[in-house]
Amino acid sequence: MVSARMRAVNGNPGEIPPRIASFDVPKPGNREVLVRVAAAGLNRADLSQLKGRYPAPPGASKILGLEVAGTIVEMGPGATRWREGDEVCALLSGGGYAEYCSVPEGQCLLKPTELTMIEAASLPEACATVQNALWRTGALQAGESVLFHGGVSGIGAIALQVASARGHRIYATAGTEAKCSLAVQLGAEQAINYRTNDFALEVLAATGNRGVDVIVDMVGGSYLKRDMACTAANGRIVVISFLDGNQAEIDLRVMMTREISLLVASIRYQSIEYKSELIGEVEQNIWPLINAGRVRPVIDQVLPFEEVAAAHELMQKGNHSGKLVLQIA
Repeated sequence: MVSARMRAVNGNPGEIPPRIASFDVPKPGNREVLVRVAAAGLNRADLSQLKGRYPAPPGASKILGLEVAGTIVEMGPGATRWREGDEVCALLSGGGYAEYCSVPEGQCLLKPTELTMIEAASLPEACATVQNALWRTGALQAGESVLFHGGVSGIGAIALQVASARGHRIYATAGTEAKCSLAVQLGAEQAINYRTNDFALEVLAATGNRGVDVIVDMVGGSYLKRDMACTAANGRIVVISFLDGNQAEIDLRVMMTREISLLVASIRYQSIEYKSELIGEVEQNIWPLINAGRVRPVIDQVLPFEEVAAAHELMQKGNHSGKLVLQIA
């Protein structure tokens, strides 16, 4: 039986540190399902939302959380894809740091049988971002090479494995030697410590001055100029975040003479239709790799729901590799 009230974490700007409060359990709308949440993945977007830099889209839940795993307990009007009792993980626009969340049925994925709820909760946002950045936006082709910044971040750890499983040459950046070593274990041909080396020079040396075909950049700011220095002719730079700031200096002459494209890939503000199609692509292209054990969740720490503030502190420090996950139920 679904209760009327639940514990959840409000995502209103300025509510730092985050705290658990009491909320009404959401009712699933048209073609939505209600999920009893077992675990929720953390993302830097959660921190940005509390700082007022990344507000929830219009109409979305103001509760924090962009990905969960749990059990469907109620069907909304018109929902036909799932049944009560199905174990799923889901991509959200908000609402994941809660005991219950409602989600469009097309944004759910069947939980892989070999994974725990905690492991499954770490996957939807990362897998969707990888599919969106590399293939939907970056148009990555067979035989092309890739550079990932944040190579062992929650997104990077999945991206390295997926791209490696598909046969691409991969380069990555990370901030410590230990993280660089992990990036190589996850599929990178070479991992560059950006604190001690110029990644652009290292990539050019590794590729015989050709550069790479696609760069996935979550840093932005000062990185873009160096990205262009190590992008191959007709290459694409796909920006998915801007941890180094949203202002950047670019050389249009370099872009034009080498026909480099600067692209942006985001998901949260896209339509339900877009997200559902994207999740369908994840189900078709990435989920078989996960079910076959060729791509595995990389989880740094699991914290109980009551320690959400401590989890955000860990995320802010950035010393983790892979995902941080909140155990809700």
